[in-house]
Amino acid sequence: MGSPATTTRLHTCMLCEAACGLAVDLEGERVVRVRGDSDDPFSRGHVCPKAAAIPDVMSDPDRVREPLRRSESGWTPVSWKEALREAGSRLAEIQRRHGRHSVALYLGNPTVHGYGATLGTAFFSRALGSRSRFSATSVDQLPQMLAALEMFGHALLVPVPDVDRTAFFLVLGANPLVSNGSLMTAPGIATRLEQLRARGGRVVVVDPRRSETARFADRHVPIRPGGDAPLLLGMLHVIFSEGLARPGRLADFTVGLDSLEAIVHRFPPERVAGRAGVHADLIRELAREFAAAPSAVCYGRVGISTQVFGGLASWLVLALNLVTGNLDRAGGAMFTTPAADLVALLDRLGSRGGFDRYRTRVRGLPEFGGELPAATLAEEIETEGEGRIRALVTFAGNPVLSTPNGGRLERALARLEYMVSIDLYRNETTRQAHLLLPVAFGFEREHYDLALYSFAVRNVARHVPALVDAPSGVRGDWEVLTDLAAELRRRGGGNRRTSVGVALGVARALGPRRLLDLLLRLGPHRLSLAALARRPHGVDLGPLEVRLPGRLFTSGRLVRLVPDRFERDLGRLEQALDEPAPPVGSLLLIGRRQLRGNNSWMHNSARLVKGAAACTLLVNPQDAEARGLEHGDEALVTSRVGAVRVPIAVTHEMARGVVSLPHGWGHGRPDAALGVAGAHAGASVNDLTDDARVDDLCGTADFAVEVTVDSPPESAGGRRRGG
Repeated sequence: MGSPATTTRLHTCMLCEAACGLAVDLEGERVVRVRGDSDDPFSRGHVCPKAAAIPDVMSDPDRVREPLRRSESGWTPVSWKEALREAGSRLAEIQRRHGRHSVALYLGNPTVHGYGATLGTAFFSRALGSRSRFSATSVDQLPQMLAALEMFGHALLVPVPDVDRTAFFLVLGANPLVSNGSLMTAPGIATRLEQLRARGGRVVVVDPRRSETARFADRHVPIRPGGDAPLLLGMLHVIFSEGLARPGRLADFTVGLDSLEAIVHRFPPERVAGRAGVHADLIRELAREFAAAPSAVCYGRVGISTQVFGGLASWLVLALNLVTGNLDRAGGAMFTTPAADLVALLDRLGSRGGFDRYRTRVRGLPEFGGELPAATLAEEIETEGEGRIRALVTFAGNPVLSTPNGGRLERALARLEYMVSIDLYRNETTRQAHLLLPVAFGFEREHYDLALYSFAVRNVARHVPALVDAPSGVRGDWEVLTDLAAELRRRGGGNRRTSVGVALGVARALGPRRLLDLLLRLGPHRLSLAALARRPHGVDLGPLEVRLPGRLFTSGRLVRLVPDRFERDLGRLEQALDEPAPPVGSLLLIGRRQLRGNNSWMHNSARLVKGAAACTLLVNPQDAEARGLEHGDEALVTSRVGAVRVPIAVTHEMARGVVSLPHGWGHGRPDAALGVAGAHAGASVNDLTDDARVDDLCGTADFAVEVTVDSPPESAGGRRRGG
């Protein structure tokens, strides 16, 4: 018999926030090629190297394909019935002995890359009934969601850059040419930025590193890590003091314009320049250019969030857009009108978000959206006393590599009475689980970007069916999460309220597809799954639209420009402005993202890790020379909490005094079944980041950490080249 005929079917990439449409060539059940769908009205054929690796993960021999139990003799397969019964019994028993909050939940960011997971984790979390909830949010975008909650009344009401129509794109702490957009679903961002420049617009990137986006930009402004809030205060000072504020129609439903003007009067460029690392004259120039542009948008991402003043920086980005009239207008920062509207749904459920309703047991850091800061997870496991975490459920997460002081967390996990992980792999975190439950992935799942379309630069919708069957021992995200929730309640654990059980029962009866269809039918565009099936390449629902004040959820539908908690936190920043500058020769470590990597779990694809070593420490030539190091040397990098060895790359990309290590590496842990990743282990940046360093306002991890960089002791008499 000959080979099966090749067929082409459509899907959507689920690996990052770009939501690119894919055309997938199949021979029977075997994926033979993945390429961009040129007929997708949103991504228009764009694709990055990660999409080609989706079938690598699906067919990976290291992938977990049936439930596994860990014992002293190793890992052994168990049936799903036995696995769920054991997990439900053990978790319920621990909650009965130590209270509901003794069982914690950690959610990794792939949770938002599948609608079954997004919906399923919500139902599981409610059934678990524990305040000990953690996620990647507090090591990523939490400050921006807090700013949205305080100013607009809803944590998900985060505006996105209308990049397709702007004339001036100011980028702070982001690298969209590598991330493909983040809190900005923007497939083909390189083309979009090229079109911006072709129509006479400008791109300015503010970053300690001359990143890929900075190299493309019209201007790169190096900044001191953590200097974004001072920079923005200085720009706002110029805008008000020179009469450049033009809020326009926004003034009719904004409170606090006079208060903001009085606040920024205290922060002239000369006062903030040292902390920002940006000359006062340049701060003035940036402010004037931004205010004078026919349309402009300031966009900040992970670099402004994960720092000691991340909350203030995220608030000031929104303030800058508003006072210049660039909020809620074409070419500015705008709000989406998604077909399945999570913002409206959560409002109907009375869940717009909350902050500081309770605090962590050990350090007293605030809750956000029902979650605690991930930087506190280890101490909440280690510290004796009432409320101590005794058990943990992880879903699609690898916090040992993705949260600060991963070494401490790794040691803490070993102290748990019980741990369940729902994941594709036995990785650096899940290797310590007692039970590992595998889920479907990639083209084995139908797909709709329920969460990410809420941050798209154009209103679009696309639903695709599964293309191939999942392995027989694997279940879908929704099924695993809701079955585990039901088993937990059956065994006497979790939230025992009748309403929780009823909601779970109704959800399980309906299933995720019917829930999604209901959301589409109730949404602003009145779509349905049947309607989307007739448009398999996706539906273009038009550009972003003016949504305010109708989209606001605050009292009186007013924008609160100066929320009290942000104003109070300015005192902490003013103290920092008076602190002496760091000594000459000191180094601050920052992270970076790479195009061929997606957190930690894509490193087991050979095609994505081949070639020269990707995990290198970027060092400015002057900093390398001062330490007697050359390009390719292995260096010992040490912080307060740990040390790693890593080859260095000497480059003018880095500002002096700043070094950069990419995140997601560090695959050398024992008993992690990741053959390819283990052979390209690299070093984990989170073996250096410090869990004691957080933004005091909101508890978000501060990933800029002081380090020393030296030759390893054994290489003192001669260089050792890194691999």
